[in-house]
Amino acid sequence: MQPDRTKIKLFCAAGAALLAVLAVAGLFTGKYPLTLEGMLAGDEMQLRVFWTLRASRTAVGVLGGFALGVAGFVYQTVFRNPLASPDVIGVSSGASAGAAAGILFLSGAAAVTAASFAGALAAVGLALALSALDRSGRHSTIVLAGIAVHSLAQTALMCLKLTADPERELASIEYWIMGSLNGVSGYSIGGNLALCALCVAALFLLHRQVLLLSADEGEARMLGVSVGRMRLAVLLTATLAVSCVVSLSGLISFVGLLAPHGARLLTKRSGPGTMLLGGLLGGILLTGADILARSAAAVELPVSIFTSLLGAPFLIFLIVKGRRQA
Repeated sequence: MQPDRTKIKLFCAAGAALLAVLAVAGLFTGKYPLTLEGMLAGDEMQLRVFWTLRASRTAVGVLGGFALGVAGFVYQTVFRNPLASPDVIGVSSGASAGAAAGILFLSGAAAVTAASFAGALAAVGLALALSALDRSGRHSTIVLAGIAVHSLAQTALMCLKLTADPERELASIEYWIMGSLNGVSGYSIGGNLALCALCVAALFLLHRQVLLLSADEGEARMLGVSVGRMRLAVLLTATLAVSCVVSLSGLISFVGLLAPHGARLLTKRSGPGTMLLGGLLGGILLTGADILARSAAAVELPVSIFTSLLGAPFLIFLIVKGRRQA
């Protein structure tokens, strides 16, 4: 037992160190050159770019990726499915429809962020309400409800696209769906990041309940866990954290799938240490992908291009591995 814990601590320490290095690199990566000498000398433009754009963007990359990794761990544990991801109950599709509505009918980045956040919460609320109609407590019910809500949200999104101006609004909707941290600034992240941090902290405080929900429901009830209420609380908290990230960045593919599964492959266990490592890997993936998005081409690319380049082969690996084990 002790060697396992030591190994997990070493993995977490290495993950934290790598994430710190990437965060520092992210602060100085971009089209506008920043130098430590210039900022120490009080260069007004460099300081403004650093605090308003780079610091806030790096904070979203680190904390947002961490939240996606932790939420992915929660979904995979509660659903007992290694392929579960944070959009399994409609958060991504709901956020997409909300953002599209915000782009069409509201004005300003803050309004679009608020609309996507509201769309994500509405989709999750509907999925949980639908799953509550089934009293059997089966894990598949919430997944089926999420599929239904995803279909409804996609239909709404297509209708909104049909009414959009092809030259301006439609392009904005498509770019938001591809996911990017380009629109993040110090003026728009405060409340979202604070709520996201609170949700992540709550999930760590509930880590014992999360692990109990992965066990047989009869055993969990014998241990005094109110399975239905606890599952609702845990899933709602995880989804709220994801909603905070998605409303700022758009849709980021595969981070919530790759990070927790990668942590389990490294530790061979499922516990709070693995949950922490999953969050660190999520932060590494999103921050690293954002650095590549800024520097790989003359124009900034969507972050999801780079997360998908990692995620698609990994998903194929999981499928092949599952067939071999079967």
